[in-house]
Amino acid sequence: MDERSKKLLKTLIERYIVEGQPVGSRTLSKFSGLDLSPATIRNVMSDLEEMGFIASPHTSAGRIPTPRGYRLFVDSMLTARPLERAPELTAELADLAGQIQGQLGGQQLGPQRMITAAAHTLSNLSHFAGVVMTPRRTQSFRQVEFMRLSDKRILLIIVSPEGDVQNRIIQTELAYTPAQLIEAANFFNAHYAGMSFDAVRDHLRVELQDLRRDMSALMQAAVEAGSSAMAEENEQVFISGERKLLEVEDLSSSMDKLRRLFDVFEHKTSLLQLLDVSSHAQGVQIFIGGESQLVPIEDMAVITAPYEVDGQIVGTLGVIGPTRMAYERVIPIVDITARLLSSALSQN
Repeated sequence: MDERSKKLLKTLIERYIVEGQPVGSRTLSKFSGLDLSPATIRNVMSDLEEMGFIASPHTSAGRIPTPRGYRLFVDSMLTARPLERAPELTAELADLAGQIQGQLGGQQLGPQRMITAAAHTLSNLSHFAGVVMTPRRTQSFRQVEFMRLSDKRILLIIVSPEGDVQNRIIQTELAYTPAQLIEAANFFNAHYAGMSFDAVRDHLRVELQDLRRDMSALMQAAVEAGSSAMAEENEQVFISGERKLLEVEDLSSSMDKLRRLFDVFEHKTSLLQLLDVSSHAQGVQIFIGGESQLVPIEDMAVITAPYEVDGQIVGTLGVIGPTRMAYERVIPIVDITARLLSSALSQN
């Protein structure tokens, strides 16, 4: 592709992102800065269409970008630069960093609340959906406590090695006194702290005969509830701003598109797979529907970046939006948020 064709394709995609309407030769002549006749522009457009970079809707003489066109655009035509190549942050990027810093670090937050705040920040600044995959954690616990709610209802409190707290209600066949619950918690913490609940289950199979019947029943119930709680905690995906995508015509203009959009957020399987793939790469990654098998909707794009704790990649965050998004604006939002979340979690 020659420079003239690249310039026209870049102009077409930029105008389509701004206006959302098929772009004709008159618009390209006005905004490209090239001194070309309408006939020449039409010939170049015809060549770009044959190469698969643009398409012509039946209802218009203008053209729109294809997934392949978007891929070429984000790979080689964007003016946005990685932050490490732009140490002289513009005032806009500095202001953006300040906004994100304020939302992530304005108050002392725990790790889980920081991650939730990051998802909200990504959504608020991009005006699309923000998504954060939480760090994979070992399913071990630091300590447990039992709190009596009624004769046969007990609150199990699980504290993870990272300091996060999970609660589960246990229904028991026997009634336990507060003294018995303290005794059980002390035994559990003295013998099993630092293990996973699966490992505790294996130990209990051997040691049940040494425990009183009332204690063994409570221990087994705690292991099952704790194992379930930690499994749910692992590989959670926080999503903020799903409703904003309902306002994006490209993603919600038909019942079929709406159905697929709701499937993405309800089942989350495809999102988890995409976020897992991007966690193995450095820096910002861009996935475009119709071009990447990981994105389930053709008109959807996902911009992701991994985040770290103490130099180790532990999760991924990103923005979910339409392929027709202002990439040069959203990329720095994702990049800066990942860096600031990494810094905040490492200092926590």
